Amino acid sequence: MLFDMDGTLVDSEKLWDVALQELAAFYGGELSEAARKAIIGTSMAASMRIVHDDLGQPERDPQASAEWINARILELFRSGLRWRPGAMALLRAVRAADIPTALVTSSGRPLVEVALDTLGRDSFDAVVCGDEVGAAKPHPEPYLTAARLLGVPIERCVAIEDSPTGVASALAAGAAVLAVPAEVPLAPADGVHQVESLTAADLELLSALLGERPA
Repeated sequence: MLFDMDGTLVDSEKLWDVALQELAAFYGGELSEAARKAIIGTSMAASMRIVHDDLGQPERDPQASAEWINARILELFRSGLRWRPGAMALLRAVRAADIPTALVTSSGRPLVEVALDTLGRDSFDAVVCGDEVGAAKPHPEPYLTAARLLGVPIERCVAIEDSPTGVASALAAGAAVLAVPAEVPLAPADGVHQVESLTAADLELLSALLGERPA
């Protein structure tokens, strides 16, 4: 099992909203709704480029902006993360069944370390962070890396995602995909099964998604 983090397991996208809008205000502007949606699921570098372009300030240093965002989002994460509906129960069911499990996120390691205080450090056999891969989502590398670390063929993995960027990454890698839209609607796609909430997902569904694939 391959779990995305932001918007899939934890309701952290609202915290990112706060940090991003505060950064935009610090730069004397306001982030548009279109830019905010475009950021969801992307790497930090890509996110900062979107912010700068949206504010009409493409000359800004993306590294400086990323450092500002990282410091603020760490504060917000430490104040408390809320689970997405059904996420805790599904993760616990997967672990109880001894299914190899990885966290595959675009967030950087320092932020993920804080999130693991909520998610549980024993909830995953492997953790793949956005700053630890050569190419971030929507590139397939994060999911391919997770499958390799688990020692499981990617074709026998189910990836759970909430964003178009994450879904594209998982599909490109070759995983079965369970999509649970959070902040951004997801268009129907071959190889993607959608549910409104992870309260509708269980081990039987996950097994069925793999059963639909060639062995």
